[in-house]
Amino acid sequence: MAKAPLLQLSDIALTFGGDPVFEDLSLVIQPGDRVALVGRNGSGKSTLMKVMAGLVQADSGTRVATPGVQVGYMEQDPSMAGYATLGDYAASGLDPEEAYKVEMVAEGLKFDPSGDVNTASGGERRRAALAKLMAEAPELMLLDEPTNHLDIEAIAWLEAELKQTRAAFVLISHDRAFLRALTRATLWIDRGQVRRAEQGFERFEEWRDKIWDEEDQQRHKLNRKIKAEARWAVEGISARRKRNQGRVRALQELRAQRAAQITRQGTAAMAFDGGSTSGKKVMEAFGLSKSFDGKSIVKNFDLTVQRGDRIAFVGPNGVGKTTLINMLLGQVVPDAGSVKLGTNLDIAVFDQTRAALNLDMSLWENLANDPELGVSGKSDQVMVRGTPKHVVGYLKDFLFDEAQARAPVRALSGGEKARLLLARLMARESNLLVLDEPTNDLDIETLDLLQDILGDYDGTVLLVSHDRDFLDRVATTTIAMEGNGQAVVYAGGWTDYRTQRGGDFVEAKTASKPLAKKAKQEARKAATTGLSFTEKHRLEELPGVIDKITAEIGKLEQLLADPALFTENPVKFQKASDALVARQNTLSDAEDEWLMLEEKAAG
Repeated sequence: MAKAPLLQLSDIALTFGGDPVFEDLSLVIQPGDRVALVGRNGSGKSTLMKVMAGLVQADSGTRVATPGVQVGYMEQDPSMAGYATLGDYAASGLDPEEAYKVEMVAEGLKFDPSGDVNTASGGERRRAALAKLMAEAPELMLLDEPTNHLDIEAIAWLEAELKQTRAAFVLISHDRAFLRALTRATLWIDRGQVRRAEQGFERFEEWRDKIWDEEDQQRHKLNRKIKAEARWAVEGISARRKRNQGRVRALQELRAQRAAQITRQGTAAMAFDGGSTSGKKVMEAFGLSKSFDGKSIVKNFDLTVQRGDRIAFVGPNGVGKTTLINMLLGQVVPDAGSVKLGTNLDIAVFDQTRAALNLDMSLWENLANDPELGVSGKSDQVMVRGTPKHVVGYLKDFLFDEAQARAPVRALSGGEKARLLLARLMARESNLLVLDEPTNDLDIETLDLLQDILGDYDGTVLLVSHDRDFLDRVATTTIAMEGNGQAVVYAGGWTDYRTQRGGDFVEAKTASKPLAKKAKQEARKAATTGLSFTEKHRLEELPGVIDKITAEIGKLEQLLADPALFTENPVKFQKASDALVARQNTLSDAEDEWLMLEEKAAG
């Protein structure tokens, strides 16, 4: 027997500011659906998700959620008015005895539930919103950019949780690896139309390109037909005074049909100009060490960066990736060691905090009041790699229209702010690019373009990103910062790093030889115990894992100890019972794994 759909939208129409966002939109979300919601920045993905959540009322059409189905929505900018801490907000939809779920999720997402909402960063607030949704565990989860501001470890935790959930979910993300791993269907918003394919994101681009090719063929046929009919109309004037009015009207209709077609949005005209050539050796670090408040960032770190290297810095949030880059640039003084910069360096920095943008100024003013670009005051021009260009024309290259030019930056979406910052960065010549989390908020097409231009860039790139697919496409060397001052150099991108970390270490050509040698010594040391490098790391972390699971079991047992729970709330009793059995099985597996590794280590 077929199950009832969780959610159904029928004939939805929605208009903002006179322009239709959606027309005649219909879609169905079934139990077990795992759907990627994709489209260009500004295409209406978040708006559609809010319609699905019931937070935005459509102009016409119906939204029907099956009675008893809970639909949960994780928004990008949650309101936390009235809550003292992030944990209070995350637990607001739960019964008090279920508040422990927030602590469990918070550990996976790596945020502090006791944090003050008034001082929390945007990333912390979004992690709290995600924790709230995961703890509530609704039948349908609507996730709007859940991976933004998460580090790779937290993304991996979330990916594992979503893989094992029984709930349906619709997911907006620009993280290709995340979408490929999780989705089995794709909703694509393109020029107000929503299409659905019963295949995951893995095959989205192939499907999209096929549709675009068919559109181009139809447009070509229409243009040829209009051209032929127009020739007949002109020639018919001299051939006869009384023309075939039916064919004239048909020509007018064909022209109206062509005019009504919505042109696909192009890609931003992005380009990095390498400018003058730097020295062959860009920078050398010797024995760098740095600590803050007793926390070690790096210890005895050596690195040589050659011209043309693309070096990625990876590791958990807060481990010190940006600090290490700033030490390499000479902006942070190390406790020990030294850095020698090469000659003729022109450095351009993409700051993850977007601090270079004045949110209260317009897009025009942000470009026309930049001393680094050679403009100030009320100028209507910006110097683009040494050539003056009108501000509006340059903004159009980055897909901003003239009306946006005078609007405040504060009104832009996250992706639009990133695009504006890239516009500032690309207006100047450089031969050393520092890109600190440039992939946040950028849509897939812009990420593709950024990857391509970085491949063609003549200079050197230092990159921080949590986007695994982007790292694989761009990086030639990866520096893994794993805490406690450990920073190890690996050849290649993210996948190469993970492979090497498992024991198949390959020395990077551009890597620091002392660090490569040290990593090999660590691997040999692990091998003498009978364990691989990965197994040794797992053995060290298992006691903490076992303690955590034991604590969760204790909380569940305490909840089930209430004799009134079964009679007053049998559904909650059953959920807690199922969770207890699952955690006990997990504990048993962890203990068996620990025992096996201990025996293997003992030989």
